[in-house]
Amino acid sequence: MKKKFCVIFISLASVFFPMLIKAQQGTKINRQSVVKRHNVFNQTMDTLASLTVGNGTFAYTVDATGMQTFPVYYKNGVSLGTQSEWGWDSFPNTENYTFEETLKSYDFNNEGRDAKYSIQLKEPERNVRAVNYFRENKHRLQLGNVGLELYLKNGQRATVKDIEGIRQELDLWTGIITSEFRVEGEPVVVKTASHQGSDRIAVHVVSPLIAAQRLNVFVHYPYPSGKFLDEGTHYGQVDSHSTSIVAESTRSAVINHQLQGTDYFTKLDYSQGTIKNTDPHYFVYRPAAGLHEFDFSFAFAATDKFDHDVPSYADAARESTASWKHFWESGAAVDFAGSTDPRANELERRVVLSQYLTKVQCGGSNPPQETGLTFNSWYGKPHTEMHWWHAVHFALWGRPEIMEKTLDYYFRTFEKARELAKRQGYQGVRWIKMSDNEGNESPSSVAAFLVWQQPHIIYMTELAYRDKKNLAVLKKYKDLVFATADFMADFAHYDKTTGRYNVGKGVIPAQEVFKASETMNPTYEVAYWDWALRIAQEWKERLGEPRVAKWDQVIEKLAPLPSKDNVYLATETAPDSYTYERWMTDHPAVLGALGMVPESPKLNKEVMKNTLDVVLEKWHWEKTWGWDFPMTAMNAARLNLPNKALDALFMNIQTNTYLKNGHNYQDGRLRIYLPGNGGVLTTVAMMLEGWDASTGDLPGFPKDGSWVIKKEGFKKMP
Repeated sequence: MKKKFCVIFISLASVFFPMLIKAQQGTKINRQSVVKRHNVFNQTMDTLASLTVGNGTFAYTVDATGMQTFPVYYKNGVSLGTQSEWGWDSFPNTENYTFEETLKSYDFNNEGRDAKYSIQLKEPERNVRAVNYFRENKHRLQLGNVGLELYLKNGQRATVKDIEGIRQELDLWTGIITSEFRVEGEPVVVKTASHQGSDRIAVHVVSPLIAAQRLNVFVHYPYPSGKFLDEGTHYGQVDSHSTSIVAESTRSAVINHQLQGTDYFTKLDYSQGTIKNTDPHYFVYRPAAGLHEFDFSFAFAATDKFDHDVPSYADAARESTASWKHFWESGAAVDFAGSTDPRANELERRVVLSQYLTKVQCGGSNPPQETGLTFNSWYGKPHTEMHWWHAVHFALWGRPEIMEKTLDYYFRTFEKARELAKRQGYQGVRWIKMSDNEGNESPSSVAAFLVWQQPHIIYMTELAYRDKKNLAVLKKYKDLVFATADFMADFAHYDKTTGRYNVGKGVIPAQEVFKASETMNPTYEVAYWDWALRIAQEWKERLGEPRVAKWDQVIEKLAPLPSKDNVYLATETAPDSYTYERWMTDHPAVLGALGMVPESPKLNKEVMKNTLDVVLEKWHWEKTWGWDFPMTAMNAARLNLPNKALDALFMNIQTNTYLKNGHNYQDGRLRIYLPGNGGVLTTVAMMLEGWDASTGDLPGFPKDGSWVIKKEGFKKMP
């Protein structure tokens, strides 16, 4: 009888819950098949379809020739950047500006506080210039353009229009780009691979143009633009920097690039030929006569200490293939094949390409900048409030070691974060929103007042602990967690009249349209404050240490989540959250109070359902950012609304565009935006594996049979 009952149960379940049964069968995913079916192909010089190779701390982005042959043509697309984690520069401080000239004192809660914030002052003129100097410096470097010189029979340099028959493929499984094209009917094949243990790229080039002396390789060093964006094509100011060959042989050369704030070296290794400095900051490798193919590799480094071996393209290809095979075979994977929902293949494409892009561009020992290692945004500086979106997915996809590597930044910048808190009269550490990799603060009239980055380190270290529940993890990160909680508890302002602690005034929420001087108790920040302080207390208990009385006091008396008419408000001080047009632009962060943040004891899920409905109906979605759609999907999933979660992920809005190469396109200024990619990965992991309070399998997907899902290796979200 028991056997018959089991057969009947499984049969009925397969009818009513086909997706659930598929997910539970445990069929091993053919990971190579899933990955390779989303290989990227180019047949045109599409400036938004550039492809990147790299190792997480160094990346090189190429056009359809497989190198950076036409950087100016691609300038306003996905620019052809060569960037590293270590490459930074500063312009000379000829006016002897001091950081203190960027500071302004505030006392938002009339408590006699002299809190100094580094902001974008409007006057006097010297202070304005000081602000601009410290915003622009340090700036991340575009290390150099490395591309092909191609010549026509008449001796003229080939242009984009002369490149024909393009067939380019990024093999995601190996990380190798193969580019085929023709110039006046002559074929060219370029294979491009990145070493994984050093900042080195190697190419293998085959073409009759080589023997005809119509194909060379150039290395061109741009000058830093000092602008918000730096696409690596500022070739002016040639007298402001210097380049020279400092070592040379028939098989290699070393070039030194000296700037006002730094200098670095480029090691070139190649098949036989010569290197010539033909123009200012412009070097050309001419292959030896008679060659029909050649290898060319280039490494960038802060010193002239390079390996003595002459690396070949084959070395790079082997290294890339082995590293990427290990990456794809480790951690989690999902296969949506067989689903009838027409969005399934596109979701799988976004997931696969986002894994590739974030592994290439976000694997260093710092939070990455929002445009990764492709081109500068905000002068190349990381934004810690975006770190959650860049890094959390690594842990949920079973690769916590990549996320943990990025946490090194917090150890390195701890003392500067402590100094910032002290400067404003607070205990603990206040994590700097916009800084260079050493924690040097950048003046900003928005960044200075953001606080939602503060709990991120508690969230990410909690994920690190949950991975194996290892006591060593608690000991490693406890100082970061506890100092963060000290600041959060001290920052909460006690109102004697109401007997409660408020987050604000003096805060700009994640929805950045509100003024710091007027804003108090943003819903998202209050929920996040509550959760993070509770987790910090759990860390105390896990370590056998006493709970902190002040933290408990704040938890107990923290302001309620502000609401009106059974809908959560953006902030307590904006009762017109859904009637005043400006309050319905930018990030709908109110939804992050349930989604990004686990369910708080303060939260009413019915009120949040009402809030989601109002936001979906009234928000100006054309004025949002790429991570807002995953944030909305996470909210819907936790409310047991899987169809709305999918609708949010696929909302037809420009900032929710995912290009052929997988990048999240925002607008003409930000052509790529990696927080969107990280957000998709985090949300899909959550929808597949669930969260602490979820029940059943695949809680974020509809159970109507339209989704057939195989998954393995995911971790639950808190």
